[in-house]
Amino acid sequence: MKKEDESTPGIRLDKWLWAARLFKTRAIAKEAVESGKVQCEGQKLKPGRLVSTGLVLTVRQGWDEKTLLVTGLSEQRRGAQEASTLYTETPESIEKRQQSAEQRRLHALLLLQPMAKPDKKDRRLRQQLKHQID
Repeated sequence: MKKEDESTPGIRLDKWLWAARLFKTRAIAKEAVESGKVQCEGQKLKPGRLVSTGLVLTVRQGWDEKTLLVTGLSEQRRGAQEASTLYTETPESIEKRQQSAEQRRLHALLLLQPMAKPDKKDRRLRQQLKHQID
């Protein structure tokens, strides 16, 4: 991991995303950038865009959207602990992701509950409604 200085203007966006372990391969990182899943201030970026410290990125991965502040630069992919030092996620982003995950979990629970078999009273009500519609 290297710190930014005057001799290094930045690192390619796709390479930084790969080194920060946000995407498994550089090809997947490049595809995500080209498809608009990585943005800076609401604008689509190109894979060759130079990343420097202090840049705020919005990255969509699956159902989640993360807002990241670039705090370090690296051209090499290292361990997960070192990679996590390359960026910090904003507290608002963390809270938003947790809320959406909770909503997805609750929605899944509602869908998994089996509907009870209608009893005699429910069947008669359905038949009455059906005859009223016809």
